[in-house]
Amino acid sequence: MFTRSRFKSSISAYLRQISRNYATRQERIRNIGILAHIDAGKTTTTERMLFYSGKTTSLGEVHYGNTITDYLSQERERGITICSSAVTFPWRDYRINLLDTPGHIDFTMEVEQSLAAVDGVVVVLDGSAGVEAQTVTVWSQADRYFLPKIVFINKMDRSDADYTACLKDLKEKLDVRPLSLQLPIREEEELSGIIDVISMKEIRWKKESLGQIYSESPLPDEISDSVFQKRNDLIDTLCETDDSLAESVISESGYKHVTEKMIWSSVRKATCSQKAVPVLLGSAYKNVGIQTLMDGVCSYLPAPHERNKLYDCFEDNFAGKVFKIVHDKQRGPLSLVRVMRGTMKKGMRLVTMRGAAETLQRIYEPLADEYRETDQVQCGEIGVCAGLKNTMTGDLLTNNAGAPRTAQKKLAKILNVDKTQNNDEDNLDLINEVLSLEPKVPDAVYLCSIEPPSLAYQNALEVALKQLQREDPSLRVQYDETTGQTVLGGMGELHMDIIKSRLMSEYKIDADLGPLQIAYKETIDSECSGTWSLEKEIAGAKQQVSITLMLTKNSKELFRLDNSPENMPNLNLIRPKTLQIIKKGALAGLERGPRVGGKVVETQVKLQNLTIGRGTADSFILAAASQCVHKVLSENGTRLLEPIMAVQIIVPSHKSPRIISDLGRRRACINDVRSKGDRNKIIECSVPLSEMTGYSSILRTISSGTASMTMQPCGYATMNPQDEVVAERKAQGLE
Repeated sequence: MFTRSRFKSSISAYLRQISRNYATRQERIRNIGILAHIDAGKTTTTERMLFYSGKTTSLGEVHYGNTITDYLSQERERGITICSSAVTFPWRDYRINLLDTPGHIDFTMEVEQSLAAVDGVVVVLDGSAGVEAQTVTVWSQADRYFLPKIVFINKMDRSDADYTACLKDLKEKLDVRPLSLQLPIREEEELSGIIDVISMKEIRWKKESLGQIYSESPLPDEISDSVFQKRNDLIDTLCETDDSLAESVISESGYKHVTEKMIWSSVRKATCSQKAVPVLLGSAYKNVGIQTLMDGVCSYLPAPHERNKLYDCFEDNFAGKVFKIVHDKQRGPLSLVRVMRGTMKKGMRLVTMRGAAETLQRIYEPLADEYRETDQVQCGEIGVCAGLKNTMTGDLLTNNAGAPRTAQKKLAKILNVDKTQNNDEDNLDLINEVLSLEPKVPDAVYLCSIEPPSLAYQNALEVALKQLQREDPSLRVQYDETTGQTVLGGMGELHMDIIKSRLMSEYKIDADLGPLQIAYKETIDSECSGTWSLEKEIAGAKQQVSITLMLTKNSKELFRLDNSPENMPNLNLIRPKTLQIIKKGALAGLERGPRVGGKVVETQVKLQNLTIGRGTADSFILAAASQCVHKVLSENGTRLLEPIMAVQIIVPSHKSPRIISDLGRRRACINDVRSKGDRNKIIECSVPLSEMTGYSSILRTISSGTASMTMQPCGYATMNPQDEVVAERKAQGLE
């Protein structure tokens, strides 16, 4: 069987056989995402890139609310990025397609969607804070897509910025090999320029030109020796990843013979193979270092043809990946598509891998919420498509209904998948997952009911929620048949607040959101089983089902057959179609637990026995399986699991004892307390989400406004005590 463990070696052998199609043109394209912790300066950096490339004629500022990429009214009011946005701009003789992503954990789905469409990322660090909590999260997300990275240490103009500490953080917290390509020039406590370690030159920007004019000059004699040593250290680090460079150093007996071109080539090789990470620096707000950052993007990050050779299995067919959907009042739903193979043209007939047919009415070049119409988008580029009504995020589009299957089979043949085995369907599903890597949708941590202001708005609200969910897959919308309510699930208080605000500002619906509820989960304590028998006459036809199930602790496989000798003779007679119906019904029964209606997790359904009367409808069988699971859960009980948040608090040292004491009363587990500079402490802890509602306001009160906090989900844990939560849910009618 073709397994995931064999995938890396098999696919590498395949890629070596593929010629570099479209290489000449694609060498001048860079598709990048920009990632960071909240308030590290992503949007400001993006605005400078647009300005210096000539795409815009003025500098947008977050605090003035006039940025290009933060175009939603909610973004400009709060000064944060909520929705990722795409912009395209030229630099030198390159074309850069950039996706500016949010830094707040509530909108992590926006980051996940964007990473499926880029070939590399720029990770922005706050020079005074180093690697922060959300930095680790977005770094892990980029690792999931095997994306090469460049680190840009921003805010180096601040007096407390520490370049050396940031490099240390990269090594210790992210376990990477940083390549220090630049050094800061500080004069009178200000960042006045940058030293390029590779070229041994200093670069200075003229303030009066808004950073548009900068000059390069040789290093002064008094610092050239120390910088030369830094250059030698860089070469030593590169030699650990590049054998050809190491041989050159040895054969030439020293570092002086290593040219700039050799170092650039080695840095690029180490970056694209993800063996090292180039580190650049500057200050976006003070207009320093942005041009050199764009040079670094073009020099070190890969071109599309170097990353997406896998899609050559589509041969002459078109292949494009939908990574985000937005709704425009005039243009309707707009799909952002990354072209993986071929050329996307206006008027094309497209087919999704789910079989939905589409007609591409118009194509636009992306510039946040501004659109310039174009006739086609070439391979390796990003386009905005109008007219795709049935397309979903993660869909792979082709121009031929048979192309996906043909591509799958070709890839299966090259990867040596054994089609004589019964698991061929599983193998093709794995290949399909490789070709169309869907974004990972996180579980909701908050739930709340939503009601229209009146019945006249009911249909409009349903349409609005459908559109918002299509844009943001992390927004869960479901109808609760028990309570008769529409329930929203989201990633946090801010996430739900933004949804309500957008309903009002964009759809003119003053929806009423109920109180936020924690999205608890449930699980069984021990193995349990039960039988459910159902017999009923419907429309003159007798319906009869008897089903026996066992629930066991298992977090990997959710459904399986009981392989015991006494049960297998009966189970072997079940048709595959019937088995799929039973599985669907059983898994549906795990969606709502008996205690508070939470999803039942870490639980496996094991089918032990099944008797079906002749002529019994499929829907009756499905309902019986679901009811059997409910019966077993209700009779044996479940225990609650509550979401746990990883919290990081930065507070002045003299205020830290009071903060720690307050966290102790909130059932917090203190993981680490360490110094940050001379005056601050960093407190890292794990706290139940139920104890953190409104905590940011409480923290400001306790610390007199001097502390800051970030938090993000980090899993679930058993909740004790549980009776209070159950009683509260019953009182609210939400059990």
